[in-house]
Amino acid sequence: MNTEKDFSPLTPNIVRALNDKLYEKRKVAALEIEKLVREFVAQNNSTQIRHVIQILASEFALSQHPHSRKGGLIGLAACSIALGKDSGLYLKELIEPVLTCFNDSDSRLRYYACEALYNIVKVARGAVLPHFNLLFDGLSKLAADPDPNVKSGSELLDRLLKDIVTESNTFDLVAFVPLLRERIYSNNQYARQFIISWIHVLESVPDINLLDYLPEILDGLFQILGDNSKEIRKTCEVVLGEFLKEIKKAPSSVKFAEMANILVIHCQVADEAKLTNDLIQLTAMTWMREFIQLAGRVVLPYSSGILTAVLPCLSYDDRKKNTKEVASACNNSLMKLVTPEDDEENEEEISGSGSPSIGEGQAKMEGDSNDMLNASQESVGFSNISFFTPANADRPQVTLDLDGIVQVLGRYLHDSTTGMMTRIAVLKWLYHLYIKTPRKMFRHTDSLFPILLKTLSDESDEVILKDLEVLAEIASSPAGQTEQPFSCDSADNKLVLKVPEGPKTGQQPSTGTKAVDSSPSTPSMNSYFYKFMINLLKRFSLERKLLENRGAFIIRQLCLLLHAENIFHSMADILLKEDDLKFASTMVQTLNTILLTSAELFQLRNQLKDLHTQESCALFCCLYRSWCHNPVATVSLCFLTQNYKHAYDLIQKFGNLEVTVDFLMEVDKLVQLIESPIFTYLRLQLLDVENNPYLIKALYGLLMLLPQSQAFQLLSHRLKCVPNPELMRTVDESKYIDSKQPATCRRASHSQVDYSELLQHFDLVQSKHLEVRHQRSGRTSDHHDRKLV
Repeated sequence: MNTEKDFSPLTPNIVRALNDKLYEKRKVAALEIEKLVREFVAQNNSTQIRHVIQILASEFALSQHPHSRKGGLIGLAACSIALGKDSGLYLKELIEPVLTCFNDSDSRLRYYACEALYNIVKVARGAVLPHFNLLFDGLSKLAADPDPNVKSGSELLDRLLKDIVTESNTFDLVAFVPLLRERIYSNNQYARQFIISWIHVLESVPDINLLDYLPEILDGLFQILGDNSKEIRKTCEVVLGEFLKEIKKAPSSVKFAEMANILVIHCQVADEAKLTNDLIQLTAMTWMREFIQLAGRVVLPYSSGILTAVLPCLSYDDRKKNTKEVASACNNSLMKLVTPEDDEENEEEISGSGSPSIGEGQAKMEGDSNDMLNASQESVGFSNISFFTPANADRPQVTLDLDGIVQVLGRYLHDSTTGMMTRIAVLKWLYHLYIKTPRKMFRHTDSLFPILLKTLSDESDEVILKDLEVLAEIASSPAGQTEQPFSCDSADNKLVLKVPEGPKTGQQPSTGTKAVDSSPSTPSMNSYFYKFMINLLKRFSLERKLLENRGAFIIRQLCLLLHAENIFHSMADILLKEDDLKFASTMVQTLNTILLTSAELFQLRNQLKDLHTQESCALFCCLYRSWCHNPVATVSLCFLTQNYKHAYDLIQKFGNLEVTVDFLMEVDKLVQLIESPIFTYLRLQLLDVENNPYLIKALYGLLMLLPQSQAFQLLSHRLKCVPNPELMRTVDESKYIDSKQPATCRRASHSQVDYSELLQHFDLVQSKHLEVRHQRSGRTSDHHDRKLV
């Protein structure tokens, strides 16, 4: 520095001492400057005061020489001390050169700058608040300083500034929040500690309402919550906890909608390997639970995003038990927000600009899952996490984002990696939506239907049960009713599907006859029922393991959910047109076993046992025509319906059939069934030999078919117990003569069943089966001959 340059009013001795390398000499110079400035204050000579500050700033503090910079810093501090309460008039000139020195490469100089600013702020107190952003920006840099002395000095200054802000009621929060929002994304541990400590302080000041600006810093707070430092995480937890308490106290003033997407982002784990992400997820999920409970239907436009985050958590194991429980609470609370009023059409949807068509929904469902999400990726560090924007954010009326919800549910159900509990929750959601918003849901049914059918192959029985509940609701909901009511036609009769008994869960009984056609509270079969039956049988045909392992279970549950007569009548009608005769035979055998053994079919068995009504006869004929695909099943159906003569006529025809091992095994099973409680009435009828001769003949026919196996011995012993008809005669011969006519003949006169036509149908079906077997054996023989050649 040029010592001969005019620095007046600073004396040459002061200038020389300020440039000295020794701290003590610089300190003496500072005392002289303080004395000089005090004189100017006494004289009210602001011009000279500004001139001294300008010289100290430009010629010393901003000098290229390090000792000069140190002298300038201590000189500026001395000026501030001399000015006292008047320092507020010159704060801009005093602070800016000091803050510039915060960026100096010399750690000692940064320390002196920190010391100088501390003295300036200590004197000025509240007057520094207009310059708070500059001070905060500089301090945030020093907080991450590698030198411990500098860091220690900055902490002293930081505490002083916090005290000033806490005492003041003129803090400009509006001007500060943009800087806070920018600095909160720092990855430096010390900078994060600095930021979170300031938020904690500001949040505790009664006159500062930081809650209004929470949407702008909430994402950054969750970022800090993932810091590796336990101390920082703990402080951040406390801060978030305090904010949540404030939200609960005054929910009406909280901007829930602006923070919903932020929570959706952080409810999703980007890296499960990081333990800190578990804390972020649990905290975000806890906030989400409170938001749903406090905000209510305000969060409905964000429901698809919330479900995206919540549903996977339901499949967590005990290692994340807390997160799983909170997610479950979120899921249940959100589901309760959906009400029948969400099924009402608003003007925009009526005009055609609301929901996508079914075809569009299906195309989206089968596309890339990323295309399904209305996602944003502005958050730092979460570029692979998706979140949703509300479908109708600008509308005054809250609208359920049904299209988005269905896409999310369909995606999770379609994904084979989705956990069991998540799949169950998805199916519960679909069932709930079909109950509460049936009209809107049926727009998506064509896209959901294949996924629901595929889910029947799930490994979990509980998933299958829930899936069947959804399918049953689709098949019986009046919202799916077409103009033409569904009917199942056979050759000589027409089935009108029956309504399942009792109202469904969540539905109210109908209050008038008009409601039968229009009210969603009236359960009935619709066009999807027959489509469901066709596709279910098709799935059984393509997946034989599904039929073997779960077929009986699925059909029994459907008989509980829907009317058993509807299930059997429709399946029989479809199987009648089945081209794959082997599958038809297997399916009939399965249905017959269910019919004869399942407790769920008790009412249907009683209906078939006595063919006194036209409806029961029509049902018998419909079943019989399909049961003809399996001869033994046909005989068992005749036993069930007490058509013993017809059973005997059928067994007579068995001599013309190809008797295979499988055939004999079916006869063996039938013998076992005859000994079961289902056929107790049949065994008791053996006591009435005179009136049931064809029953005995039919049983003897089965006995003659069997080889001398265990089943042969069982049936033989039973027939040996048949009493002598002479011993069973009663004293009243007239009654005996009147009752001598077989029961089958009496029942037939009422039933008006053409048994000869049924026998012809049996012959026709069996000839088709024989033709198929011959073709198959011919192909096998040709293949064998080619191998020999």
